[in-house]
Amino acid sequence: MKHVRGCVMLLIVIFMATVQGTGFALADKTEGTSEVSVDEGTGRRVVIVSVAGDVDEAANLVEETIESASIRRLYKEVYGGFSLDLLEEDIPLLKQLSVISRVDDVAIYQPSLEGSIPFIGVGKGLMRSDGTTEKGLTGKGVKVGIIDTGLDYEHPDLRANYKGGYDIIDEDDDPMETKVKQGEPTLHGTHVAGIIAANGRIKGVAPEAEIYAYRALGPGGQGTTEQVLEAIEKAVTDQVDVLNLSLGNTVNGPDWPTSLALDRAVDKGVVAVTSSGNSGPNMWTVGSPGTSSKAISVGASLPPVEIPYITFQHNKEKKIELTPLIGSVPWKLKREMDIIDVGHGLVTDYKDVNVKGKIVLAKRGRSTFAEKMNIANKAGAKGVLIYNNLDGSFAGGLLDPVDIVGASISKEDGEWLLEQMKSTKKAAQIATQYAQKQDLIAPFSSRGPVTETWEVKPDLVAPGVAIQSTVPKGYLGLNGTSMASPHVAGAAALVLEKHPDWSPEQVKAALMNSSKQLSNEQGSLYLPHEQGAGRLQVDKALEAKSLVYPSSLTFGTWDKKASQTKRELQVTVENTDDKKQTFHIEPPIGELDGIEWEAPEDVVVEAHGKKQITLVAEINPGLLQNGLHAGTVYVKNDTEEIHIPYVLFMEEPNYPRVMAFQFAHSDQKNGYYYEYYLPAGAEESGIVLYDPDTFQYVESLIENERSERGMVSGELQDLKVKPGRYKALIYARSEGAEDTIETMIDIGEEFLPPPK
Repeated sequence: MKHVRGCVMLLIVIFMATVQGTGFALADKTEGTSEVSVDEGTGRRVVIVSVAGDVDEAANLVEETIESASIRRLYKEVYGGFSLDLLEEDIPLLKQLSVISRVDDVAIYQPSLEGSIPFIGVGKGLMRSDGTTEKGLTGKGVKVGIIDTGLDYEHPDLRANYKGGYDIIDEDDDPMETKVKQGEPTLHGTHVAGIIAANGRIKGVAPEAEIYAYRALGPGGQGTTEQVLEAIEKAVTDQVDVLNLSLGNTVNGPDWPTSLALDRAVDKGVVAVTSSGNSGPNMWTVGSPGTSSKAISVGASLPPVEIPYITFQHNKEKKIELTPLIGSVPWKLKREMDIIDVGHGLVTDYKDVNVKGKIVLAKRGRSTFAEKMNIANKAGAKGVLIYNNLDGSFAGGLLDPVDIVGASISKEDGEWLLEQMKSTKKAAQIATQYAQKQDLIAPFSSRGPVTETWEVKPDLVAPGVAIQSTVPKGYLGLNGTSMASPHVAGAAALVLEKHPDWSPEQVKAALMNSSKQLSNEQGSLYLPHEQGAGRLQVDKALEAKSLVYPSSLTFGTWDKKASQTKRELQVTVENTDDKKQTFHIEPPIGELDGIEWEAPEDVVVEAHGKKQITLVAEINPGLLQNGLHAGTVYVKNDTEEIHIPYVLFMEEPNYPRVMAFQFAHSDQKNGYYYEYYLPAGAEESGIVLYDPDTFQYVESLIENERSERGMVSGELQDLKVKPGRYKALIYARSEGAEDTIETMIDIGEEFLPPPK
């Protein structure tokens, strides 16, 4: 069998905070576009293939049948398939082979303490399993694999804990972070590792855990599906106990290859932890692999922090919360400041505009955060406010510090502020105030549920704002669900140290069952798809003597015309104590008109035993409004109260019918690559171009009919439109529902990315 390594890389929006991501954004791409690398041979693609039966036999058959096919990587441990390089025109033939279960494109991924560690309960009476308290739990003997940008294993806080790993990018045993001479340097993996197991100037959650680093994201923090899959394979083969993936894409579906791979890794005994994404605060924004059913998906909450917010001097009723840009001067302004609009903050936007000593308001996109900040700094501005070009908020930062203040705000707040600025004839001014906050969900934290399965995600939340940790040659505070996930991975290591025989399902239950339910600033509990079970409490998880799983429930969707009105779910109650316990089951009776609950009132479970119970929901469709219904089932004994969140939907949920759009130059002359994800398929979908100024129709680029659920992608050649920037409308119609994505795309040779 021949194995080759091509250079085809198909791109999906990543879970870094810069482009709706799980990690933290240290750079930003031009809006709506990203670079795609394509083989010099015309029309070649790399795909991820799942097979029915033996992987080797299927791979051999594919290469014997399809002349253009070359196997790249085999995935026997966690996926049951391989990555394949072949001609675009041969993909239909590939899908027709009886040994092929499914074919997916290769996506590109990027990475979506000191104050947060005590806050989540580390150090509060942590005891070893023998009952001694002389030395607390530290994760000693537990192997934690980190799939990320690599690791600065020479860092004094990480050196002793580093035990090995693998560099998927360079194919060697040296998973060091990318250094300047290799391309755009990285630091994300080192930051994540420090949260888990730093043991020096700062202490991680599990400071004596063994670290295994798998560098699946290379220069600039980019990697592909096949590289992430190979890293999961390596980690499982190395028999790690816990696996952390602070990365992802924006595909909200349960069956993306990385999600399925994590499900299988869990089946093999690995506790898999992943970030949920930084695309909040809207529903349906959690992305793969945070959609994995069996992994622990983690959202971001606030540890105790001081949050700056601004008020507009001509209308003080609206407070606009700021997310400071990491790498800028801390936002500590004490006096009123003039603010002025500078468009996208490009050099040309400063022509004939005096910004000296002022705050500038810039729209995200068309340049990086660093470029916006440096241009403003050179123009004499005091600081930069960047408002999102997508719905919601985002967290961002700079690789190299800039000596002015900088912060981000949501699209909605930015547009409101711009409107108010235009409405006043006087110089527009803002004033800064500060508020102490904690235990709120970070605005950027992605929300669930998951399409198709309707499962609750994230599973829980952990601190993800202003988290100080290790980076190459120093320390840095970062924001993102990338920072929340390793808190949970470290906690899992502590649980496994105390209970080395526990399964991933038991560890997940202990962490979720013991979490703290959070409320918003109005005092209402966050919904399950926002916080999962709640905020991580490590000390409570280690004290747990009772487990209930699954630790969140979904009753799926209900059709008002359906004859079936009952749905049953099985729940396991486990007693890990040395004595018999009686549990009281309290469904949310009376909380929701239209649902009648049936459950045993008392359940007796012997010492170290378990019992399965049935929870029944009977629906009266006439009394329930369409949409999401959520609540909590409580399981109590004499000393513990376990809360199990649930969701159900009356009629088909109103989730986005199209997501994860990308449009990019290929390496072919006048060639472009496009893709978008359809979570439920579509009768019609496509891409239409409009003039960005007049909104007049220009051209229909793509028209697809009767597409199946999954990624829709293809290549375009010699587009018959003038070079320039266009507003693109990506649409999908399915079962009477229609959704669109609006973004800007560039067409023309002058918009090609600069040579590397």
